[in-house]
Amino acid sequence: MNNGLVNAIIAYIMWGVLPLYWKLFDDVPAGEILSHRVVWSFVFMGILVAVQRRWGDMKRIAASRSLLLSLAASGLLIAANWLIFIWAVNNGHVVETSLGYYLNPLLNVLLAVVFLREKPNRGQWLAIAIAGAAVLIIAIDYGRFPWIAISLAVSFGLYGLAKKKIVQDASVGLLSETAVVLPVALGYWIYLAAVGKTTAWTLPPSMFVELLLSGVVTALPLLFFARAAARMALSTLGFVQYIGPTIMLLLSVFVFKESVSPVLLVGFALIWTALVVYAAASVRNTKLAKAS
Repeated sequence: MNNGLVNAIIAYIMWGVLPLYWKLFDDVPAGEILSHRVVWSFVFMGILVAVQRRWGDMKRIAASRSLLLSLAASGLLIAANWLIFIWAVNNGHVVETSLGYYLNPLLNVLLAVVFLREKPNRGQWLAIAIAGAAVLIIAIDYGRFPWIAISLAVSFGLYGLAKKKIVQDASVGLLSETAVVLPVALGYWIYLAAVGKTTAWTLPPSMFVELLLSGVVTALPLLFFARAAARMALSTLGFVQYIGPTIMLLLSVFVFKESVSPVLLVGFALIWTALVVYAAASVRNTKLAKAS
């Protein structure tokens, strides 16, 4: 659990500061960024798996139809999440991406109760109710249906559930996921070249090197997340996730200068109250379990 918590905290801090990285490529269309993200993630993970000498695990995956289908589903889910996130950040919707990842822990709890039969205690349910009220207030104040937020929450929530149910080494699993969407990414490269609309390949050398690093930037937090998901309850993992959107919200206000209403700040305070209540209830539950 402690090891899982450390992995989760590292992953969510990395994801929280990720908008700073994607803002470097404002002039590159989101779909093209995504294609590079997929390709270079595959290259990075291929090197990592080779260093770890785990190619035998890849052969085992290739021989299992059910495992292949599960990894294909998780690969498509995370690719969809990446595309929405990149587009939203580069089109000035960092606040709404933050809202999406505030929604995600609530969805995680619902998925954990329905699919994994996890049973939150009364204190944890109280925290969930407080967080739910906060998100409802934020959504109403937002003034329109937050499709970006909902899409991000659903895609990443289902991805977390998939990772929880797939028993697979983190490195091998991520390589398999990127391999699923690799043909699409390479096909998109061919299409862009055919119609003469490639942007990334015309970037200055220093910026293109930064784009190459998207493989590392993408893979590292996912590796930490996979390790955390294997060691923690999905509902608890979801609440730790509030670290990421909080960092995004702060970036949107202080770095990207997006407008934030007083109501949003109230919702922010309520969500952190929920996080404290959830943590206290979880610690108390652990102590009672040890005492018995």
